[in-house]
Amino acid sequence: MADFVRIVEVGPRDGLQNEPAMVATTDKIELVDRLSATGLRSIEATSFVSPKWVPQLADAAEVMAGIQRRPGVSYPVLVPNEQGYERARAAGADEVAVFTAASEAFNRRNTNASIDESIARFEPVMARARADGVRVRGYVSTVLGCPYQGEVPLEDVVRVARRLHELGCYEISLGDTIGVGTPRKARAMLQAVAAEVPMQALAVHFHDTYGQALANVAACVEEGVRVADSAVAGTGGCPYARGASGNVASEDLVYMLHGMGIDTGIDLDALADTGRWLATRLGRQTGSKVGRALEGA
Repeated sequence: MADFVRIVEVGPRDGLQNEPAMVATTDKIELVDRLSATGLRSIEATSFVSPKWVPQLADAAEVMAGIQRRPGVSYPVLVPNEQGYERARAAGADEVAVFTAASEAFNRRNTNASIDESIARFEPVMARARADGVRVRGYVSTVLGCPYQGEVPLEDVVRVARRLHELGCYEISLGDTIGVGTPRKARAMLQAVAAEVPMQALAVHFHDTYGQALANVAACVEEGVRVADSAVAGTGGCPYARGASGNVASEDLVYMLHGMGIDTGIDLDALADTGRWLATRLGRQTGSKVGRALEGA
């Protein structure tokens, strides 16, 4: 494979969705616009999940209306069902993402539905998206562990990822939602899924609860994956994971990949500057070690 990794920036959605204090719509718009100027090609802009469940992103339509879209940059949004898809399309979204889990217990707690029921909700979304020419990305969470059931069998991860691919998702993001994975486990999980779903249709998404996220990404890149999710300033994290410290920071991930001789097309200084700006807006220090190091350089 070519030495290029596409980073899917999830900070505006996964990074902000659990912030306890409301983030101003203008700040969300500025965040996306700043990220658009760094060289990122994929920025998950917001979520059209019910505002009742994710009040932080209740302004999704306003954010989509306010951002300045750059040629060559995609701005996918999360949708839970056909109603969410309709809202997203009305707001001008031309790429969406759907989500489920490999853990039955987690899926029931998170979406009040079984895995099969949640996938059934996606079928009309996929049909509408095909008719509209809209690309659909799929998320599978809890691929390396669940806060409720513990270990998640690899065959469950493979089954769910294969089903989403069969439905028509162009890319499947495999998420270690509570950040318990290690490089050996991450590699084994990726190998198992790639035996059923083409590697070029897979992405990885690691949380940094135990400080393993960068090592996990590196192991998966060495295995052949070429898409990784991350969040600027290391924002986010699963609210169900005790001590969760957030997603792998985009700045740290870019620094590591560049150090491995892998291109991302991203301006690290501009990205780190955006991370420091966001941390200031959120009232805390950036979760990116690279961002802090560059600030002191």
